Amino acid sequence: MNDKAIDYEAVFQALPGMVALLTPDLVYADANEDFQHLSGRSREELVGRYIFDVFPENPNDPTATGMRDVRASMLRVAATGERDTMALQRYDVEDANRPGHWEERYWSPINAPVPGPDGQVAFVLHRVEEVTELIHLRGGAGSDSRTRVLEAELYTRARELQELNERLRQAHARDREVALALQEAMLPARRQVGNHRTAVRYRPAVGALNVCGDWYDLIDLVGGNRIGVSVGDVVGHGLVAAGVMGQLRSALSATSRVAEGPAQALDVLGRYAHVVDGAESATAVTTFIDFEARTITYSSAGHPPPVLVHADGRVEFLDQATDPPLDARPDPMPRPQAVATYADGATLALYTDGLIERRREDIDTGLARLADALVRHRTADPEPLADAVLLELLPQGGATDDTALIIVRL
Repeated sequence: MNDKAIDYEAVFQALPGMVALLTPDLVYADANEDFQHLSGRSREELVGRYIFDVFPENPNDPTATGMRDVRASMLRVAATGERDTMALQRYDVEDANRPGHWEERYWSPINAPVPGPDGQVAFVLHRVEEVTELIHLRGGAGSDSRTRVLEAELYTRARELQELNERLRQAHARDREVALALQEAMLPARRQVGNHRTAVRYRPAVGALNVCGDWYDLIDLVGGNRIGVSVGDVVGHGLVAAGVMGQLRSALSATSRVAEGPAQALDVLGRYAHVVDGAESATAVTTFIDFEARTITYSSAGHPPPVLVHADGRVEFLDQATDPPLDARPDPMPRPQAVATYADGATLALYTDGLIERRREDIDTGLARLADALVRHRTADPEPLADAVLLELLPQGGATDDTALIIVRL
C-alpha cells in the first residue's frame, strides 16, 4: 500500500445507499449524499438536529409506528453496542417543499454501533435500504398492501440471508484452512523411522469444515531395529478435535519410547485421556515392529484392526488384542497385547475408519474391500500401494470422514 492517506470523508459520502451517523442522543452528525438525495433533506437540514425533529411521525395516521420502532432500535444499539437489523418499516416522510403533504415510504434499516477510543458507542450508523419502488411495482396502494409489504420484507430478508451465507462460507473456509494447517503441523514426518520403507496418507473429509481428529505416528523405538506405528481417531470435528488429537498423539509418542510394550503405552494414554476434555471415546491402535525378530506386537483401544498381508498373499487381521476405547472404563484395567510373526516381503497397513466405513454397509464389507486391494497391489512399493488403496476405497466425490493410512513394508 502506498503512503497516500485515505480520505474517509470522501469514502463516507460515496457509500452506496442511504447512510447517516447519529450521536447516542440521536442527533445527526453526518449523512452521505444518497441519504440527502433520497430523503429530500440537505446536509444543513440534517446535521445537528434531532432525527425526529427532521422526520416527525405522520399526524394523519396514528397507526404508523415506523418512527417509534426506529427510535427504539437506535437507543438499543447505543445502550448495548450490538447491531440491530430491523424488519421492513413503513416510514412516512413529509415533503420538504410541501408542508403537510406526506409520502408513504418503505425502508429497511440497519443500525450499527461505532465505538470511540474508549470502546463506548460514539455514534450510531444508520443504513437504510429503500424498497418503496418495489412496493409500488408490486401493485401500488390498495387492499393487498399487506401482501405487498410481506413480499418486500421477504425480498429484503432474502438478500440479507444471501450476504450472511456468504460470510459464513468465508468464515468456514478460513477455519478449515487453520484446522488443516494445525493438523499438518502436529502430524509427524516420516524421517523419524530412518530408512524403513513406509508411506503415509492423510485425506481430510470433504465439506466446509469437516476436519476431524484422525492422526498417525511413526517413531524409532529404543533398543534394536524397532519402530512404533500408531493411528488414532478423536470423536468430533474442527479445531477442538484437532487440538485433542495433537495432545493424544504427542502423549502416545512420548509414552511409546519408554513403555515395555504397546499395551502399557495405551494404558498410560488412557489415563491421560481421562483428564483431556474431548478425548472421550477416542480410539487408537499401536504396533511395535521388531525387524530383527520379525514380530509385530500390538494392542488396540477400540480401533479397527491393522492388516498384515504376508508375502504369499495370505491376509491376517491383527484383532487378538482389542479393548474398549480410551477413557471408556471408570477404573482403568491393564490392556491386552498380542504378537504376530511375518517373513520378509510382508506388508502392514494401519488406517482409520474413514477408509473402510460406509453408510448402510456392514464394516466387514469395508474390511474385505481393503484386504482385497492390499493383496492385489502387494508387490508395489509402499508409495504407489498407498495411492492405489485410496483410489479404490475412497468415494470419487471425497470421503465424509477423515482418512489416515500407513503402509509399512516389512
